[in-house]
Amino acid sequence: MCLGIPGEIVAIAQDGSGLATVDVSGVRRVVNVALIEDEAVHPGDWVLVHVGFALSKIDEEEAKLTLSYLENVGQAYRDELRALADSDIK
Repeated sequence: MCLGIPGEIVAIAQDGSGLATVDVSGVRRVVNVALIEDEAVHPGDWVLVHVGFALSKIDEEEAKLTLSYLENVGQAYRDELRALADSDIK
């Protein structure tokens, strides 16, 4: 199963690459934020992450509710976090 998981942007690459470091439940990974064309993203913003891409910007309340739900999903969520931890798009 592939899930879209909320993550908080902690840093934006300043080289114009469209990459940002995102914290997803304690796992930090570089993701591509270039698909979010309508809104600028900044550290502290929340985004919905799927297979290494931020698909949309979401508000913090929605992010926390979604994370709470995903934690209750169980093994599928733990599998996604493990896959995220093992990934690297640098």
